Amino acid sequence: MKKSNRQLIWWLGALVLGAVLGLLKSDAINAVCNFVATVYTRLFQFLAVPTVALAIMTTLISFGRQKSTRSIFLHTITYTLLTTLVAALVGLVMYKVISPESIPQKMLSTQSAGIEGGTTFYDHIVSVIPNNIIQPLLSGNVLSILLIAIAMGLGIAFMKESESKDVLVKGVLGIQELFFIMIKALIWTLPLGIAAFAAQLSAQLSGGIILGSLGKWTAVILAGNCIQFFIILPLFLLARKINPLRVFKAMSPAVMMALFTKSSAATLPVTLSSAENRLGANPKVSRFVLPICTTINMNGCAAFILVTSLFVMQCGGMNLSLPAMLLWVLISVFAAVGNAGVPMGCFFLTVSLMTGIGAPVEVMGMILPIYTIVDMVETAENVWSDSCVCAMTDKDLKGLL
Repeated sequence: MKKSNRQLIWWLGALVLGAVLGLLKSDAINAVCNFVATVYTRLFQFLAVPTVALAIMTTLISFGRQKSTRSIFLHTITYTLLTTLVAALVGLVMYKVISPESIPQKMLSTQSAGIEGGTTFYDHIVSVIPNNIIQPLLSGNVLSILLIAIAMGLGIAFMKESESKDVLVKGVLGIQELFFIMIKALIWTLPLGIAAFAAQLSAQLSGGIILGSLGKWTAVILAGNCIQFFIILPLFLLARKINPLRVFKAMSPAVMMALFTKSSAATLPVTLSSAENRLGANPKVSRFVLPICTTINMNGCAAFILVTSLFVMQCGGMNLSLPAMLLWVLISVFAAVGNAGVPMGCFFLTVSLMTGIGAPVEVMGMILPIYTIVDMVETAENVWSDSCVCAMTDKDLKGLL
């Protein structure tokens, strides 16, 4: 908790410093900040795709090793996919209702054509299916890379236990750990990046255009999270004849800790203790459901990926038809489920997806100074969703275990 609070103070301090530097209107300071922001954008792109692909692989590999309590596992997966899908759909509805304006193209350093206008929706789907393993890596086709990661993860998961499988698993986990170390190093230096992005943002707040766009984007994210937290998830509980107030009262220590630590994994011990000692969940259920949900049940992440992807693509001038939006709902759900233990996972996932389609990734830099607050709310929602899945699974299987 203390470490997280210190990090929050550093990030907020960097945000204030960057805002002040931007207001100075100094060409020299702006040039330095633009350089630093460009460096961090490229580092995000470098780390994002392999980290997300490895996370998906390790998540699917871990599923293959679950040999017991099949009923608990199936209930957990079902509720996780349902709640995550609804969270993404709520985000889509709020995006259409609030309709954030695009950031003007002249304020972005690159022009993005996205998917070419002559390409049909069918052609776009077919282009995602890889015809070899090297081309997606060379072309940066993120969706193809994720499909390869899913196929390889499932393949390793269903391999018979052998020395070869152990070597593969250890290799994937080792490479993932290497990327985690690099991400931790990047996050350690992130106040410098936040200051640079905040200075850019402050210098570009001409006529309130960017401020209005990012303000509405933030409103979409927070409104979607609040609706999912206070309305949708309680309705899931009520549908199973469970009192939402009783569950929230029992799990409130975990939800509050998640809000301030911004880490579902760090909150897991408190979540387990609250579920067993305050909610009265069967330990056989809670000790199976909650660790899995901490890995895959990312309601807030799914909404963030969807809304932010739509916003970035819109800023890049891409035509967002309803079928395209619904496709991105599915992409967001499965990307969020694959977000296993990645620091700043939602942010990196979105960067990787936007990089793959040529959308203006610099918009993510403008979002970064606000991401700390968004991340707090999303993590609290994720832990609350984990708690609801645990409560529903415990109710469904009561007397059967």
